[in-house]
Amino acid sequence: MNSIDNENIYSILVVDDELNNLHLLSEILSEKHYKIRRAINGSIALKSVQVILPDLILLDINLPDITGYEVCERLKSNPATQHIPIIFISALNETLDKVKAFSVGAVDYISKPFEVAEVIARIDNQLALQSARVEVQHLNSVLEQRVVERTTQLAIANQSLQQEMAERQQAQEQLVHLLLHDPLTNLPNLAGMATALEQAISRVAQQSPEPFALILLDCDRFQLVNNSLGHEAGDQILIEMSQRLKNCLPPDACVARLGGDEFMVLLNTIESDATVEQVIARIRQALVPPFRLAAQDIFVSASMGVVLGTSDYTHPQNLLRDADTAMYRAKRLGLAQHQIFAPEMHHQAQVQLHLETDLRQAIDHEYLRLHYQPILSLKTGQITGFEALVRWQHPIKGMVSPAAFIPIAEETGLIIPIGLWVLKEACQQLKRWQQEFPQQTGLKISVNCSIRQFLDPHLIEQIDQIIKDTGIEGASLNLEITESALMENANRTADLLWQLKSRNIQLAIDDFGTGYSSLSYLHRLPVDTLKVDQSFIRQLLVADSSSGRPGLNQNFRIVQSTINLAHDLDLDVVAEGIELPEQLEALKSLNCDFGQGYFWAKPLEAQAAGNLLRQQYSAQIENRLGLKV
Repeated sequence: MNSIDNENIYSILVVDDELNNLHLLSEILSEKHYKIRRAINGSIALKSVQVILPDLILLDINLPDITGYEVCERLKSNPATQHIPIIFISALNETLDKVKAFSVGAVDYISKPFEVAEVIARIDNQLALQSARVEVQHLNSVLEQRVVERTTQLAIANQSLQQEMAERQQAQEQLVHLLLHDPLTNLPNLAGMATALEQAISRVAQQSPEPFALILLDCDRFQLVNNSLGHEAGDQILIEMSQRLKNCLPPDACVARLGGDEFMVLLNTIESDATVEQVIARIRQALVPPFRLAAQDIFVSASMGVVLGTSDYTHPQNLLRDADTAMYRAKRLGLAQHQIFAPEMHHQAQVQLHLETDLRQAIDHEYLRLHYQPILSLKTGQITGFEALVRWQHPIKGMVSPAAFIPIAEETGLIIPIGLWVLKEACQQLKRWQQEFPQQTGLKISVNCSIRQFLDPHLIEQIDQIIKDTGIEGASLNLEITESALMENANRTADLLWQLKSRNIQLAIDDFGTGYSSLSYLHRLPVDTLKVDQSFIRQLLVADSSSGRPGLNQNFRIVQSTINLAHDLDLDVVAEGIELPEQLEALKSLNCDFGQGYFWAKPLEAQAAGNLLRQQYSAQIENRLGLKV
């Protein structure tokens, strides 16, 4: 439908506490000739609706006063406002968030960051449904009026009445279909599958001999398809994928699309766990052939979480929760994996949820700490800088390993405020060292940046402000990004790297050789340093099985090739994880530039790291005075 319908201009209330989102949505929708009203919290939104009823509401979930869920529930409980369609638009992207959104009365759910075309399409779709409802009411009114007016012409009126009742029935059926089906694939949506899930649960509760299984399927790295080929291409793949799923499933199975690249398969009858494994194998086989798009072959795999129906389940949302838990466990195992839910997974999910809550409190209460590991020149043996590494001192659990909380921070988006804090704190510490040890010229601080930070549109602005506030030079800051993160969104990342390079900020590819191959991009990126991952250094001198001699194994050759490649491209090389003098000597023989590792020091608190600089300065003075050789 068109955003403007002849004489009618639709009114939309946008509710979001993020002013950037509020302005962006208002501008976009105004260009489409919608009449826009805005609210920055739930209370203002409720008051605004009392004054003038909007035709549709775009509602954020996380609001500063009351949640979007509560706003929706209040509106739906009021007869005067319960008919207004509400679309949630939120950064919360878990299946349970979507389930709750629909349970309080929302008609749709859009995940942030959103695509403009998707927002407009979904708004148009819901306004079309609203128009259909009005048309149905209008038809009812017309029918009633004609019955009264044409009592004397019963035969003619009866024929007309039946015709219009058929039209009304058709309109209602179309409306119901739209509400219960995904508009892209025409598969049932979550609401459309609710009845089938409830029936399956009911059968098991009645001691049915026919158990069931639920499979939650999520495409692996599908965002790359949308980013590289566009959402239209992604939609074509999803349409074909829905057809492949229907074709490969048993006759009594049901398949639905939950949104995005998530699908749900309900196996109404299974003989054993082996039946589920067979179905999963058929699904994988169905996804093996490439998806053909504009003479280009696209290969798509999927991760799957499986829940076996038992009498423990009484509500569909619990099934979805556990299937989602199993699916994310499968994703952590790598591409194209599947996991069958086990009760301990739920316990682990709860532990992770508690850890996430504690991490949020750690940020608020400043429980995070920075440790610093020295980076030394392998030619002079002098400290040239430090890598800043975040640590979490939990008030009860003690020191929490970064391996435990960094993945949670990445997944929840907390890595952005954590990363900003690390960057600011590290630059401040560098400035203190530069003032205390002015003779240590060229001292640098290295800070890790995740891909989530690199995709943050405010990163450049934040780095500029930190450099200004701390007074360090851009050349003193070295930002490290992993090879995998670099290739995750190569075009966007490359543009950002060039902006950073224009500020003389040093750039390093961390864990080089462990992720996607970026060799074809190296010569086009303004990178200064390659960091060889410690996994290669650890095995550097392991004897080759065929020759029995060290120095000839595959890891040695990889490190040697990496150093030669870097020097050919005029890049420095830092070897991580040096622990043994033999490793150090081997790297020196390969002409490696810099190193870090336990051979010199573990990551240290700022005071201990400063002591190393102080000792180095004292040694330099003694050497100059001839007091120490």
